[in-house]
Amino acid sequence: MNKNRPGSVNLATMVKLSWPITSLSSILHRVTGVLLFLAIPFFLWAIELSLSSQSGFNQIQQVLQGDVAKFISWTILSMLCYHMIAGARHLLMDAGIGESLEGGILGSKLVILAGILIAAGLGVWIW
Repeated sequence: MNKNRPGSVNLATMVKLSWPITSLSSILHRVTGVLLFLAIPFFLWAIELSLSSQSGFNQIQQVLQGDVAKFISWTILSMLCYHMIAGARHLLMDAGIGESLEGGILGSKLVILAGILIAAGLGVWIW
């Protein structure tokens, strides 16, 4: 057997993503912002329908009772809360608070932890 020939390639080690927590926090902030922007038409439709008449309000109320709608509502509210917390962190950094490497790492950890805790609380509240 030829010893110079490469062995099998472990794809798990090739694709391993080890991003810093600060990058992950920043990417999540951007992704939640884009997804919230894309959710605006749904909100406008629901508000318009619910304000058009009593039957429209009842229709939206009935739609929001379903499990899929509850999951979508939980997802959107969780994204909104995370985006607001991360945005507040960016405002603090603009004011000079948490600009150091250690402060940035701690801030990212706190933002992600707060986002997870709030998402769990929203899940209990919605269901």
